Amino acid sequence: MKTIIVVMGVSGSGKTTVAAMLAGALGAKFLEGDDLHPRSNVEKMRSGTPLTDADRLPWLQRIAGEIDGWRANGDKGVVTCSALKRAYRDIIVGGRPEVALVYLRGSRELIQHRMAARHEHFMPVGLLDSQFATLQEPGDAEHPVVIDVEGGPSEIVARIIERLRGE
Repeated sequence: MKTIIVVMGVSGSGKTTVAAMLAGALGAKFLEGDDLHPRSNVEKMRSGTPLTDADRLPWLQRIAGEIDGWRANGDKGVVTCSALKRAYRDIIVGGRPEVALVYLRGSRELIQHRMAARHEHFMPVGLLDSQFATLQEPGDAEHPVVIDVEGGPSEIVARIIERLRGE
């Protein structure tokens, strides 16, 4: 099984909850990728303005740096990152054979419902359309573990572990 896992998907797909539980189950370090956003990015999203590729680049580079630190130390880790475009995933996963990509996939309706139910998150429901518009689902060449987000977090984590162990 890969030692570092990037859990990706649109905002509201359950990345934080699932990744934290997955890290616990695997005895791995956990990193909430959103915590590495520059303050300007958070403020931009909070105001309802989608990020540009230029806005995301320093954030993606910071996530890649954290992953490389884990690799250098031989650590196991799980990190969240929306990683909506292939180019973004190339920055954080590309050329790192010990990194697995887990894509949490769900319908717009389900994810909108989940986003509306959460509190104190900087990402407004109004940006969900821009997330789906930007999303380039990972293809076979990226060897993603694709998991449907129907069901509870424990069930989703169990399916991820089963798929990762089967690789």
